[in-house]
Amino acid sequence: MAFLERSAHALADLQRLLTSSKRCVIITHQNPDGDAMGSSLALAGALRAKGHSAQVLTPDPPAPFLNFLPGIADVLDHKRNAAQCDAFIEEAEVIFILDLNRLDRTGGMEKAVRAATVPKVLIDHHQDPEQCFEVAFSDVTSCATCGMVADILRALDWEGTVDQAVATCLYTGLVTDTGSFRFRSTDSHTMRTAGWLMDLGVQIEQVHQAIQDDNTVSRLRLLGFLLSERMTVLPEQATVILSLSKEDLERHHHQQGDTEGFVNYGLSLRGMRLSAFFMERPDGVKLSLRSKGSLAVDRFLRAHFDGGGHANAAGGRFNGTIEQAIVRFQQLLPELLAQ
Repeated sequence: MAFLERSAHALADLQRLLTSSKRCVIITHQNPDGDAMGSSLALAGALRAKGHSAQVLTPDPPAPFLNFLPGIADVLDHKRNAAQCDAFIEEAEVIFILDLNRLDRTGGMEKAVRAATVPKVLIDHHQDPEQCFEVAFSDVTSCATCGMVADILRALDWEGTVDQAVATCLYTGLVTDTGSFRFRSTDSHTMRTAGWLMDLGVQIEQVHQAIQDDNTVSRLRLLGFLLSERMTVLPEQATVILSLSKEDLERHHHQQGDTEGFVNYGLSLRGMRLSAFFMERPDGVKLSLRSKGSLAVDRFLRAHFDGGGHANAAGGRFNGTIEQAIVRFQQLLPELLAQ
């Protein structure tokens, strides 16, 4: 919540923006996770409760395990509804950008968002946000964008807008981005926020079951294949490399969201401090890194793999084959570990 002390002007600007009813659009990043969808849907619910219109737009469809979130049926994704999404952006009076630091992460909506002349409001906890927002709430110490949205709603005296549905969305983001409250980013304020949301009626078993226990047969078999056939352990470097090619994904009937959390299995191995997960897609290779302790991975990915994120959890991209991506990573690995 300390970020609000540094964001007094932004909060005042936001209050002025929302003094009268506005057509609001809320946009989050590609492959939206629980924090992206939770924060977007929660903000949409709060805005509607205060008399504004609010439409959530995503670059591509959310993963099926998030279908339990209240309001998700009304979300439009640009991949399947490009014309509708662009129309909402063009007609918006305020555009909220949540859980991303660069507009290129809005995928096919980037051009329309950049062209929009209405105020753009950023709420995000990733490092080095792009300087293109009229109102910006940015805090890398926040455990989740959902936590920031909760704090902003309370600072606006909008606590009355947080009903059970909004609380469920906010709680989902906290759970997702803290690894069920086990990551270092979890602090006492996080737990107090979670307690407040529980008091508002969040069914915590529903949230945790949806996130952790909503497997399909094909997803479990894909995970088993990954760990048995596509895992390389580098003991001297305390590093695990996991990879799935396009052929691997097709063979196991991969659906969006199936690989969520796979990268964390590398860190569950005793003695490992770095896990790297490579997944080959039609547009290149997606790379996810997770680390322990003081081993920061975000700037490494920004420098070498067109990526970024958090110190211990970040992602990047590589234009080439998955074999080339892994070779490049191993060449650069000594540089990363040297820090």
